[in-house]
Amino acid sequence: MPVAGALLVALPVFLQAPWVRLAPFSAALFTALLLLAGVGLAQRRSTAWSTAGVLLVGFSGSWLGGCLFWGWFRLHPLWHLPIEAFALPLALAGLRGPWRLAGSFYLASLAGTACTDAVMAITGVMQRWIQVLEAPLDQAALELQRAALGVLAPLPLLATLIAAVLLIQQCRRFWHHPDPAWRLAASAIATTLAVDGLFLAAALWAPQLSGLI
Repeated sequence: MPVAGALLVALPVFLQAPWVRLAPFSAALFTALLLLAGVGLAQRRSTAWSTAGVLLVGFSGSWLGGCLFWGWFRLHPLWHLPIEAFALPLALAGLRGPWRLAGSFYLASLAGTACTDAVMAITGVMQRWIQVLEAPLDQAALELQRAALGVLAPLPLLATLIAAVLLIQQCRRFWHHPDPAWRLAASAIATTLAVDGLFLAAALWAPQLSGLI
């Protein structure tokens, strides 16, 4: 299950990002298919299929939030977290019922997003966000690289490292919790951290491959 959670966190980086850029409406509509498949699988008697279905339900919330932001509101970075959190009440309610794993996955993904946005704000990357996205195609890669280089300045780098260490420690605590929902959360947050690291590396050395521009 933690492996499945990690894959569902990484999947949007390789599938959702390019899809939303090309056809945001169809990507958003795909949420309905994910949700229907998840609910259907959750009714199966097989524990493995049932668990996969519950995870898909949680993933569908994260998927739709990502589609809405990247498809129509990407030039408004301060709206990122509120849009991604649209299903927060449902996720919290689901923690006490059979959809516990769905709620756990969604909340962990949302927590990872919140941490990422906070670090971007602290390190100054968010201030360059619109500049990067509105830059002409032949200049966007350079603008993104400049934003990433700003993270390597002493104070931003220190803030980034402190945040990473705190997240890793929290993931370790979650991982050793006897409840599978906590292990799933640990996997989702750890994968978010890894994806953020890969994105920073790509922005530094191959910004055109970062998926943002």
